[in-house]
Amino acid sequence: MLASEPVNAMNEASTRFDPLLSTAPLIVYIDFKSPYAYLAKDPTLALGDELGIEIDWRPFTLDIPSYLGSAKLDKQGRVAESQRTDTQWKMVKGAYSDVRRYGSLRQAVVRGTIKIWDSSLAGIAMLFAKQQGITVLRSYMGITYERFWKRELDIEDIAVLEGVLAEAGASIAGFREYASGPGRQLHDEIQRKAFDAGIFGVPTYLVDNEMYFGREHLPRIRWILTGRRGAPPDIAYEGGAPMPRATAINTALTFAFDFASPRSYLAMKPTCALADQLGIEVDWQPLVTEAPKKPKPATSADNRGLRHRAIRAQYMERDLARYMADRGITLRNPSKHANSTAAAIALLWLNREAKHLARKFTELTFERYWRGELDIENESAIGRSLEEIGAPTDDYETFLRSEGRAALDETRARLNDAGLIDVPTYLVRDEAFFGREHLPLIRNRLLTSG
Repeated sequence: MLASEPVNAMNEASTRFDPLLSTAPLIVYIDFKSPYAYLAKDPTLALGDELGIEIDWRPFTLDIPSYLGSAKLDKQGRVAESQRTDTQWKMVKGAYSDVRRYGSLRQAVVRGTIKIWDSSLAGIAMLFAKQQGITVLRSYMGITYERFWKRELDIEDIAVLEGVLAEAGASIAGFREYASGPGRQLHDEIQRKAFDAGIFGVPTYLVDNEMYFGREHLPRIRWILTGRRGAPPDIAYEGGAPMPRATAINTALTFAFDFASPRSYLAMKPTCALADQLGIEVDWQPLVTEAPKKPKPATSADNRGLRHRAIRAQYMERDLARYMADRGITLRNPSKHANSTAAAIALLWLNREAKHLARKFTELTFERYWRGELDIENESAIGRSLEEIGAPTDDYETFLRSEGRAALDETRARLNDAGLIDVPTYLVRDEAFFGREHLPLIRNRLLTSG
């Protein structure tokens, strides 16, 4: 990565600041009010220590109300004020459920916040700590994250943050002047320029002129930093301590997916690999989803919420494209979303009449569709696929024309009731996991539930 300024020269607000460049091989943007950034801190630090590299930590203060609405809880944890839609609430609740699950793996307490905090002062204190060396910075980040997520730290109180800085080993002389002057100016410049450069959330990683949002990309980031040797790894969260397999696994793994979803396609092979490794069967369940609405390209006249959604959507398309490219597939039109109803009904037919062929049909359909060799909206083509794999087809046409759609609706309702509302999603007992990045933890859940 080319350098535009020394890492430690960020102690002065300057027009020379470039949000995408550093002398360090890895830039990481974080926010103390983000539980996902909290969970990313330790594995990111461990990666830096393992490779002996410098990490350029930078604050990015999220403007959560602009894209996720706002809410405030009372002392009993009840909603006192809310400007969120039902969809936004589902996203927030799902996020906290997810981070608590992974926090428990490392005995980290992650308590939901009672309001949306202004974390800018904590970010400015981070810049102040950064000037005094990596030891002080790491200590400051550790104390701030741990206590804030235990609800033991007011990150909006400058006196409290002075105490944290001192405890972390920093000299606090001049901090208040810095916080109201050059520190505030630098913080605000970072926010403006980073957002304009396409950074919309945390944790965001910048390595070798590539941007990655989320700690699930750490396997690939490590691969890049170590010379890109071998095949690029897939996304993955940590799985916790490996568990020995003591008995046969008798817990089913349900996999809900949409043949028209590129994320579902990317999850197919690693799901099959996990099943083969553990010697288990997968319950293949079709979940037909609607095409995501593509935001209009952002303009300078748009408000921050509209710009955030457009920037996020553009990043997600790029991210899908690079992981699809790893499979030899060019994602030419990410916004195109075929209607996979015919293929889904065919899978339901197999689940009823020839369940042992469900995986073969699923693999065949995925590969041929995404390589441009199969029209999954063509009922005749899907029927020929069933014949090719040796599936019984005597009453298939009747099923397709009569009860097939009702069966598909019933499947959707059942999956939704179990918490599987998007794709790809997994179910282990009563625990739902959205995304293939959870497969390492799913593996250990299966090993401990046999």
